[in-house]
Amino acid sequence: MTLGLRILALCLLTVAAACAPRPVAMRAPPDPAATIVPVFGISGRRLDTGKPTFGTDRPRQVQHFRVDVSLPPTHRPGQIEWPDGPPDAATDFVVTAAGTYPDAHALVADMRRTVPGRESLLYVHGYNNTLSEATFRMAQILHDFEVKMPGLVFAWPSAGDPRGYLYDRDSVLFARDDLEASLRALAARPGERVFLLAHSMGAHLTMETLRQIALKGDRALLNRISGVALISPDIDPDLFGRQAAAIGTLPQPFVIFISRVDRALTLSGLVTGRKPRLGAIAGAEEVRRPDVQVIDLTDLADGTALNHFIAVTSPEAIELLTNSMARSERAGRSLLRTLADQLPGGPPVPR
Repeated sequence: MTLGLRILALCLLTVAAACAPRPVAMRAPPDPAATIVPVFGISGRRLDTGKPTFGTDRPRQVQHFRVDVSLPPTHRPGQIEWPDGPPDAATDFVVTAAGTYPDAHALVADMRRTVPGRESLLYVHGYNNTLSEATFRMAQILHDFEVKMPGLVFAWPSAGDPRGYLYDRDSVLFARDDLEASLRALAARPGERVFLLAHSMGAHLTMETLRQIALKGDRALLNRISGVALISPDIDPDLFGRQAAAIGTLPQPFVIFISRVDRALTLSGLVTGRKPRLGAIAGAEEVRRPDVQVIDLTDLADGTALNHFIAVTSPEAIELLTNSMARSERAGRSLLRTLADQLPGGPPVPR
């Protein structure tokens, strides 16, 4: 297919996707057999809508919130069971309670009371995400990976619309200060640490924020980052190299999940210059840093969501990663070395 035809296909796909209705988080009475997952959030967008906000002004202040998400007893790993009709907690993801906080201090205080522990998991969503989608995805991740620490979503002002790719790239730069401030709030007290989980364009926001902190010389805050996982990062590999060099010593562990069959990043590559994005590179050897672990999930792709979130949407990948994390923790081994024993071909393991 010529470049012109590819761009035409991309345009048609974008228009079709933009016309499709987006699901919205809905309230429903709780079901006794359902599982309630508290999701805390820091939002750079309005909280009065979970719908796309393409073309609207970006709010100047972040807001802090909590949503109790109910996962149905019929939940399948990797899935978000959106209501198909009136919401029912017996079969759907639903909201059973929600509220806001006046500031980050109040959020952190309630979070520490609700979920024990001094470490937090902060999820930075990707391009074309609505607030509803990001919140429910965080709940699914916390449940499916049996995460014991409190989980928060950093909801930067994505347009939530496939036509908003360039809008979202600007929003990433717009949100750097807010993400930095959020990290400071979450790691303000002695012993508090934050693990960053970023997807797609959210990985670009994460790297830009870590770079910004490093350029300020604030190693104390960087040392409070207990690890970073970039899933299908929508970043130019050359840019990632510059970002990592500016950060210097990267938080550990630092893991990148890639897939050579990521169709969303293939489209992104066409838009940005026909060059593979970081999440779709050929292999670990293209990241020339010994402090970065690259895990190739290509063989676990099942076609869900354009193979753009394999680590979180593929039941096989979820089972593999969950078991590997538990085994590596018990054995005192690195996650990468444990995965090397299990993935077909295995990722290269630094000696």
